[in-house]
Amino acid sequence: MELPWLGEHCSERTCKQLDFLPLKCNACGEVFCKDHIRYDDHKCSSAYKKNVQVPVCPLCNTPIPVPKGEIPDIVVGAHIDKDCKYNPAQQKQKIFTNKCLKPGCKRKEMMKVVCEQCGGSFCIKHRHPLDHDCKGSSQPISMA
Repeated sequence: MELPWLGEHCSERTCKQLDFLPLKCNACGEVFCKDHIRYDDHKCSSAYKKNVQVPVCPLCNTPIPVPKGEIPDIVVGAHIDKDCKYNPAQQKQKIFTNKCLKPGCKRKEMMKVVCEQCGGSFCIKHRHPLDHDCKGSSQPISMA
């Protein structure tokens, strides 16, 4: 070998490859080859210090800020124990609750569609006074 002082060996104990362009991990400070530079590739114990991902609570789906130097799993666990706004009853709330008052119609709408003449709640198909045999006023507003 002509230049034995050039390059460094990979710090990964299973690799130890002599690399002429070694890369230094910005979390733990050790030198690695191109195959082991990622945090996951060399199982970096200091990766949580540099990890800039914001974890999301699995229950309430809110992002949890993690202060620098703290482990995300512990911070999320503390959020679940103290600050989590998760309500299991909220999962079971029905969206389509406004039932059509036209006899025989079983449709439900997400928003209330109120007839201006009789004040009843109807589906989109029966929303016009002529479509639900409106008893509100003697004269229909339009023939739509």
